[in-house]
Amino acid sequence: MHQLFWVYDLPTETFAIMMIALFVGFYWAGLVFLRPILRQFVKNTRGANDIVGYVLSCFCVFYGLLLGLIAVTAYQNASDTSTNVTREAAALSALYEDVSRYPEPYGQNLRWILRDYTRYTIKYAWPLQQQGIVPVDGTIRVQAFQEKLLDFQPTTPAQEILHAEALRQFNAFLEYRRMRLFSVHTAIPPVMWYVVILGAVINIAMVWLFDMRFITHLLLGGLLAAYLGTMIFLIAAMDHPFRGEVSVTPEPFESLYKHMVEE
Repeated sequence: MHQLFWVYDLPTETFAIMMIALFVGFYWAGLVFLRPILRQFVKNTRGANDIVGYVLSCFCVFYGLLLGLIAVTAYQNASDTSTNVTREAAALSALYEDVSRYPEPYGQNLRWILRDYTRYTIKYAWPLQQQGIVPVDGTIRVQAFQEKLLDFQPTTPAQEILHAEALRQFNAFLEYRRMRLFSVHTAIPPVMWYVVILGAVINIAMVWLFDMRFITHLLLGGLLAAYLGTMIFLIAAMDHPFRGEVSVTPEPFESLYKHMVEE
């Protein structure tokens, strides 16, 4: 499946049209070249249309259920990743506010590191994530911040409370950051894609077996193939949360960085 990642570089509309055209074209081509061969197996069977319709109905129940579950899984992966990104930005914002109350020069140095980390995440980490690459340079900035944060020694009870809260927010930030990085490779397993594609081919092949006028075959089968292409496009577009136009964006970090530079 890695060879197909180029489709995420296409505009969403182009990707959708390409998938629909692929399935409809496959159906129409098979109708002309493969249907005459497949019809040999059922043309002498009495009530062939009824039998094929019954089998197709049973098959569509299982295949429709599979497509629905996979679509929900893809959406849930994307939704969870988006939630983790928002939580990471929120924890980073709270951490920034906490260290802003540190005495100088600690406060200024810590704020500068967090601004640099936020800018790096937007400008450099996100393009890498969109290519399926886990960014690593952010870890250097996080370690530098941690060292500076632990160097600070509170001298008053108020500073002790503030420092404890900053450490708590820092740990929350680390947790959400790790979850974001783990999500870079989140995707539906290839074996499930193989089953989906095989099911689509079987579905189309069974429709070829119906005995009806050619023009009716073109119209009704084409509509079915178009919807199959749309469903598979939907799943593919939501798969890989950071790839393509239907993906998780760095908007929470962009809003946070705008607030940081405006101070």
